[in-house]
Amino acid sequence: MKVQELRTLPERDLQEKLPVFQKELFVLREQARLGKIEKSSRIGQLKKEIARVKTILRERELESEKKP
Repeated sequence: MKVQELRTLPERDLQEKLPVFQKELFVLREQARLGKIEKSSRIGQLKKEIARVKTILRERELESEKKP
């Protein structure tokens, strides 16, 4: 997903996507360890997706702290 798409999602949806991405990354790492991975580039994509989601969640958290 692109950053613009992620930014339009509500916080709840982002929090639901995070464990899904993390689980998929875990599975792909295990497949890579066993040598059964088909698309190794997906690991890098997932790592970036996880970082994007975490960044957006943190930005929203900081924004809510600024507003009294």
